[in-house]
Amino acid sequence: MQINQPGLVLAPSSEGWWDSERVSAPQVLRCSDGWKMWYYGRDASFDRQINLPTGRCGLAISADGVHWERVKGSLTMGAIFEPHPEANRFDSAHVGVSNVHFCDGLYWMWYFGGDHTVVDVGKFQAKGVQMRPGCAVSRDGINWVRLEGPYRGAFLDLGKTGEFDALFCGWPQVLPDDDGTWKLYYHTLNPDRGFLVGLAVSSDGLGWEKVGQILGPGTLGSFDERGIGTRHVLKINGQYVMFYEGVNSSGYHSIGVAVSDDGIHWQKDQGEQANGSVFCHAQQGSGRWDARAVGTPCVVPMDDGSFRMYYIGANEGGYDELSSKHQIGLAVSSGANFRQWYRWGE
Repeated sequence: MQINQPGLVLAPSSEGWWDSERVSAPQVLRCSDGWKMWYYGRDASFDRQINLPTGRCGLAISADGVHWERVKGSLTMGAIFEPHPEANRFDSAHVGVSNVHFCDGLYWMWYFGGDHTVVDVGKFQAKGVQMRPGCAVSRDGINWVRLEGPYRGAFLDLGKTGEFDALFCGWPQVLPDDDGTWKLYYHTLNPDRGFLVGLAVSSDGLGWEKVGQILGPGTLGSFDERGIGTRHVLKINGQYVMFYEGVNSSGYHSIGVAVSDDGIHWQKDQGEQANGSVFCHAQQGSGRWDARAVGTPCVVPMDDGSFRMYYIGANEGGYDELSSKHQIGLAVSSGANFRQWYRWGE
């Protein structure tokens, strides 16, 4: 790792590992025995027709949440979670972890996956894009057992033709609420309206009912003009706070904040960084590892009242998802102010 790369904490692994091409979407927990980070990625031999950053999932551990060491799993090239071998399952072609929490002695992993179906998206053909959410449990965070959802193994189905989430329901994040109910946030892509966030609710955390779209693109010229993708919702001082990835009109990604009193109706904050974000990609043309995109925020509250945000960064120069390099970074808040962030080491 280069010293002149502020924020960078995990780069792709060496040849022969499942994540030698890219690492994405850190899901970080402070556990009783140290820090754990689940993430997804792929090696160069993974199906190139699936033009997404997903593939397989792995685990890294750390004593301080900054310096990470990979755990070698028992699956392909050291992965701990990978596509299901049964072709008729929703997750038979690729998978990605998007949320992990620890409850009642078990790790609960919410993930998403797609099958080998090829569909038309605008002018392009896309394989594996019809993604749905799944759930798996583990005692050690390494060996996982899938729970069986009602939609070919998934827990939510795609919307019907014409509905906002007809293309995919991806990147689920589940929030257990104070009243014993559960919220599942996810996002989709509507070719006409951009990236949109949806919500489903549950009384038991397994059977879900969709509420519908809850958040969409920002105003012209904003950092999220083309919509909102990955997000992390948590309760801070009794209020729901959503850290979310927005896409601007040039395809650059930054992170913003929205707040809510009920977790359903949201108000976007106006951030102090470029075009309303609270954490912006590094300067264009700088050559920095995260000059094209910062996204997939995962926010961890610290004992001193401050926060850490783990994120994925992408460099400039790529012409599609697979030609840019994805790596994992860390930002820290300015004390308890979760609207101001600095790259680790900056």
